Amino acid sequence: MDAMQQTIMYFHKGGLVMWPLLFCSLMVIAIAIERFLFYKASDSGQAFTTEYCSLLRQNNIDEANKLAASAQGQCAQMVTAAAAISGGRMQKQAYLESQAGIFIAQLRNRLDYLSIIVTMSPLLGLLGTIVGMIGAFSIFNLQAGAPLAITGGIGEALIATATGLCVAILSLCAHSYFAHRMDNIITNMEQCFSALLEAAARSDQ
Repeated sequence: MDAMQQTIMYFHKGGLVMWPLLFCSLMVIAIAIERFLFYKASDSGQAFTTEYCSLLRQNNIDEANKLAASAQGQCAQMVTAAAAISGGRMQKQAYLESQAGIFIAQLRNRLDYLSIIVTMSPLLGLLGTIVGMIGAFSIFNLQAGAPLAITGGIGEALIATATGLCVAILSLCAHSYFAHRMDNIITNMEQCFSALLEAAARSDQ
């Protein structure tokens, strides 16, 4: 309870800029939760990629199709739909390229907001600190002859900078995690597509 009261006290001492920083932190948390759930539902996984590609290289096309049909995630759904296309390699490739473009755009959705928050949060914190220091070094404090009030005002002003840096670090960690996971999903997807198209090319021969 004391920690909560102290946090509220620091929040008010940080000035008005603490409110947009609070909004940014809530946005980071909301985006992180939404992206985590989306990536979890969309990722077919490394295990699926390894087994699916292995079956296709062994020319076990029926087993690979059964595996893809029973697996979860967007990659499994796309290769299942592509395998059902009655055309040859070119038709499958055109379908996979169009669907992959849509899926990659969905993976990147909202990650740019995290990048904006990474840049904006320290600037907001710096703005709050500058405004607080202007107040601390105002002519009224100097005329009152209270150096402790000046140093105290600087300490309170630095709360905004510390908060801005914390929000930026949180946003940077979230962005780095999802960017890395997105790269893994795209790599697995490309491997599955390549194996499927190679199998289709062998069938066309």
